[in-house]
Amino acid sequence: MAIWDLADELNHPMDFLLVQNGFINLFHQQAILDEAMSWLRNHRYRVVQVDAAAWQSRGDLHQDLARALDFPDYHGSNLAALNDCLSDVAVQTYGWTAMDTGLVLVIDGYETFESKDASAAHHLLDIFARQATYAALFGHRMMCLVRTGDPELEIPPVGGLSVAWNHREFLSAR
Repeated sequence: MAIWDLADELNHPMDFLLVQNGFINLFHQQAILDEAMSWLRNHRYRVVQVDAAAWQSRGDLHQDLARALDFPDYHGSNLAALNDCLSDVAVQTYGWTAMDTGLVLVIDGYETFESKDASAAHHLLDIFARQATYAALFGHRMMCLVRTGDPELEIPPVGGLSVAWNHREFLSAR
């Protein structure tokens, strides 16, 4: 079963525009991110927000994501455990339900955490991108919206794909 209808290529709904070039999208302008989140909520997406600027360590990253996505208590605070739990999220074991159109993880202040632990920041996006691809195999929609205060931020490829700017800020980012 297709996740989107072929007509969406012509109609360009917000969710289609956000994932057409990958499951991770960069945002700089808060108003544009707010507009996207509002549209997604209005279309029954579960939108989960975390503040990466508040993370001082990998432990904070794991604790915040575990709380936001309802990970089980036995979740280990490491990248392998994050990958395992996000694979469960991808098949709706927890974090969201079949009543939701999809799951959107919004990471705000990404560049702040990246400056503290670039490896963990990149691995987080890479793991999410790979698990969003896994979710798509089951007809589930997952995406990650990453807001940064740095309009020049470039992220190395994740999940085998480049990380693109959202469709509204793409032209102004260049």
